[in-house]
Amino acid sequence: MNTLLFLVLFPLVPAFLLLIFPFQQFRAWVTRLSVATIIAGSVYAAYQFFFTSATFYSLPAHYIDKGMFVIEALIALFIVYAGIRYKKYLASILAILSFGAMAYFEFTLAHNVHIEQNVFIDRLSVIMTLIIGIIGGLICVYAIGYMKDFHHHHKEMKDKRRFFFFVLFVFLSAMFGIVFSNNIIWLFFFWEITTLASFLLIGYTKTPEAINNSFRAIIMNLLGGLAFALAIVYLAKTGGPLELDKIIAGKGAIAMIPVALLCFAGITKSAQMPFSSWLLGAMVAPTPTSALLHSSTMVKAGVYIVIRLAPVLQNTQVGNMVALVGGITFVSAAFIAVSQSNAKKLLAYSTVSNLGLIIACAGIGSEATVWAGVFLIIFHAIAKSLLFLCVGTIEHKLGSRDIENMDSLIVTMPGLTMMVIIGICGMFIAPFGMLISKWAALKAFITIPSYMSPLMILFIAYGSAVTVFFWTKWMGKITAANRPAEKTHPLQKSISGDEWISELIHALFTVAICFIFPLVSAFLVEPYISEVYGSAAGIGKSNYIIMVIMVALVILLPLIDFFFQRTLKTKQGAAYMAGRNESPNRVFDASLGMKRELSLKNYYLENIFGEKLHMRIGVITATIVILVMIGVSFI
Repeated sequence: MNTLLFLVLFPLVPAFLLLIFPFQQFRAWVTRLSVATIIAGSVYAAYQFFFTSATFYSLPAHYIDKGMFVIEALIALFIVYAGIRYKKYLASILAILSFGAMAYFEFTLAHNVHIEQNVFIDRLSVIMTLIIGIIGGLICVYAIGYMKDFHHHHKEMKDKRRFFFFVLFVFLSAMFGIVFSNNIIWLFFFWEITTLASFLLIGYTKTPEAINNSFRAIIMNLLGGLAFALAIVYLAKTGGPLELDKIIAGKGAIAMIPVALLCFAGITKSAQMPFSSWLLGAMVAPTPTSALLHSSTMVKAGVYIVIRLAPVLQNTQVGNMVALVGGITFVSAAFIAVSQSNAKKLLAYSTVSNLGLIIACAGIGSEATVWAGVFLIIFHAIAKSLLFLCVGTIEHKLGSRDIENMDSLIVTMPGLTMMVIIGICGMFIAPFGMLISKWAALKAFITIPSYMSPLMILFIAYGSAVTVFFWTKWMGKITAANRPAEKTHPLQKSISGDEWISELIHALFTVAICFIFPLVSAFLVEPYISEVYGSAAGIGKSNYIIMVIMVALVILLPLIDFFFQRTLKTKQGAAYMAGRNESPNRVFDASLGMKRELSLKNYYLENIFGEKLHMRIGVITATIVILVMIGVSFI
């Protein structure tokens, strides 16, 4: 238990040190050493509980409960104040309602509640611990160099890096609290801290757009928090369990109303439609915020709670509705991503889409879909974090995040381009894990003895097809060298060591997880599923050798690109452009005496995959399904 408490409490130490001391070099070394300690603690926790079943601990909860309640009151007061100050009154109202529900519980129902085991860790917690500690920690290291560069480019903005790093480490502490909390009252406490932290990070720049987007995020997450609080009140009032393991073990004996409310909270936190806009709006924040929210923390809290509830959702109408929301989000967001040339926006829609598939797997709730969902969480966290970090660096060096401005990147930034290629491969090319997990999900959906099976198959088929399209477009753009090396984008300065190290480790993890994922499956995921369901599910050992061979072949891709870009610098010749060339590579005489410049552009097909059309369809259909989900939970 000491290891778990250390992981929850230790990040608060660097958080307050970074807030207090203004010295930049001191802050950099505190961040590096603290992240190294958090990663070491996460790895030690994984080693300590690697071969054990779920382990539960009891803590003297009376004073802890009171302390959490006081902090919840302070959070509510702050949100009410901020809502009034910025005239975002809905945020204030939701904060009052959510805290009011918990105050009602605390003063009228809590005395009848007895929690036997507040803290626990099992193999799913181990997986989440490694994601939070390693990926979240590396994002903090990346932020050292990035935020220095950010304020170099935005001198008009007040430098609040001390506060920024404070919130980052509080975020990590809260995420550890979420995955170790068996007491759902404690889980709610940490849940609300992540909501507040995301609000503060998204609004970091204090521009009108940042303020509006931060309030959109907190309003939607407070709505989920209110549903979470109502679930706690309902369970306490009806004598239901307030321990996560007992809710899961109860399955059919548990009323579906609180389960539906908890799933609703997970849907809002994981930015499923109709609540996707808060995560898309988070792009206005500095890149470390985007990476943290989209990969290892905020949205993973949402899918984590729904994955936990998957056994309860299996073969229920509530579960089917949850799966349907995920499926709609998966397809709609994937379609919209096709029409995006803004790299961060493409990554945001891709994140929403992939989270939708995880929610769909959890809603179905079978052993096979949960296996696929857990691996989607793992692979998505690593690859998507890598891509967000790389895009942040590219934006600072090119002055743009537009994919159309990234041609010849293989020439100007070959090392960074190789890492982007690895990240993109991780999202859609076999044998990287996202495709493996999607294949496993498709196989599981086919075997569902339910009317949901054809719908899920259509969702994953069409959503995955357009995924290939938009990732291939991006990969083709950065590897295209249609202009001489001397005319490519000049780099302003080299990438900082902290950024480079973080991105390199991410890239290595993206490749390494493909080799070791059979071990992760055999020793973590399958035992977890077996413990919860009584039977295990996996991809089948007969496929492991084939996948290792495929990994070896895929590794050749960045190596080929590396040698290719060296050739481009020395042996690049003029291209024939069906006219008289006026310059070695770019301008030629076209018909009617007009001069044209060679230009390679992607297809974005906005008339077919436009954001406005598919967002409207997704929001309307997902809203209807959520209302049905809440309705059927009362039946």
